[in-house]
Amino acid sequence: MVLYSFEIALLVVYLLATFGLAIYFGRKGREAASATEYFLAGRALPWYLIGLSFYASNMSGASFVGLIGASYAHGLAIFHYEWTAALVLVIFAAFILPVFLRARLFTVTEYLERRFEPRTRVLYSLFTLVTLLFIDMAGALYAGAVVMVTGLPFLDLWTACIVISLLTGLYTIFGGLRTVVITDALQALVLIVGASFVAVYGLAQVGGWHALVGELDKDKLQLFRSPDDDVLPWPGILGVVVLGLYYWTFNQYFVQRALAARSLQQGRWGALFGGVLKLPNLFLMIVPGLVAAALYPTLESPDKAFPTLTFELLPVGLRGIVLAAMLAAIMSSLDSALNAASSLVTMDLVKPLRRDMDERALFVIGRITTGAFMIVAAIYAPLIAGFGSLFEYFQSTLAYLVPPFVGIYLGGLLSPALSRRSAFWALLIVEPLAIALFLTMKVFGIWSAAGLPDLHFTYVAVL
Repeated sequence: MVLYSFEIALLVVYLLATFGLAIYFGRKGREAASATEYFLAGRALPWYLIGLSFYASNMSGASFVGLIGASYAHGLAIFHYEWTAALVLVIFAAFILPVFLRARLFTVTEYLERRFEPRTRVLYSLFTLVTLLFIDMAGALYAGAVVMVTGLPFLDLWTACIVISLLTGLYTIFGGLRTVVITDALQALVLIVGASFVAVYGLAQVGGWHALVGELDKDKLQLFRSPDDDVLPWPGILGVVVLGLYYWTFNQYFVQRALAARSLQQGRWGALFGGVLKLPNLFLMIVPGLVAAALYPTLESPDKAFPTLTFELLPVGLRGIVLAAMLAAIMSSLDSALNAASSLVTMDLVKPLRRDMDERALFVIGRITTGAFMIVAAIYAPLIAGFGSLFEYFQSTLAYLVPPFVGIYLGGLLSPALSRRSAFWALLIVEPLAIALFLTMKVFGIWSAAGLPDLHFTYVAVL
């Protein structure tokens, strides 16, 4: 399963093209050297770039490797994570984005200061930085490293993580959000083509859809599962919506693109376009996982499903294109997280302390912060191998930690009666309890050892 030299050359050409785009589109940011240009692309993004960037940034390690791996392990029920994203983005476009754009926000956390108080904003910013670093960035790096090590066995996980982090970090530092969004658009197209190849070749190998259905256990073909199911109970779909509200509408990682829209209409169309692009993932992500389950039922880890399909089924040459698509997904996810993290540090933590700091100084701090996060994520990412499935690492962690933040955002948007101090004290009380519950149930096993009933993480999110 080793890549040939000309396949490696394809990857090099792809990476050079990405850097070329970064240099070309980063010129305006360097000329302006302003925080508005670096973090929000001058508030001039059109809808199609916003939508493609939404999609490409989401199709990261959690999707390309993790989602296909989850489908491999659990079947069709995993598609609920995709269609609910489209539903959430409709809600975002209709009701939430207009509030954010009217307020001319730099970061989604800025809303918390205006609706509640500054310390609520700081608390949420710190929490978001932790999730960006240890979930989004580290997860994307780990997924990319798993695939690179499969095709380039002379690399180990640590080296692969460092290589991907350096490549992505450099062009993100160089260009800011404008470069991130432009490269995301290119990578989304490469991503769709690459995933389509895997799905088509996989279905052909297994003998078509009807043959695939005949090979699989019936439980893998169930879309709606019983309330006591340990994969995704059907009432738990509401918990998936709760996670989606955080992930797509109150998360700087994604909302930053919509905040950079040239108008409300463009932002709304961009969000809706991103939601529409999620629906074909039934074919692009879920079906390949089912194919891998039929062809390779004894893989050591579900996260091996995508790289195994790629290197076992695809002809030489085409593997290089698909691996480029994988790198597209990883780099799109990572550049988005890096830019979002530097935005939060610069605009939420540094600027309030140094209000006299000019735009150029904030621009420089943003670049330095991007580099620092790039290094830390590369060091931590290989440790994810000890958590088991990448998809479960993402979903179960978020299910415990993010619902309190969804609650305060929805409370602020829907209830004018809430006092300005209420959000801070709610977070200060509930978030430590959420962390304690996560450690008790998922890390140390104290909950089950005490004989308490097991709760699916989607139920935990709703509760």
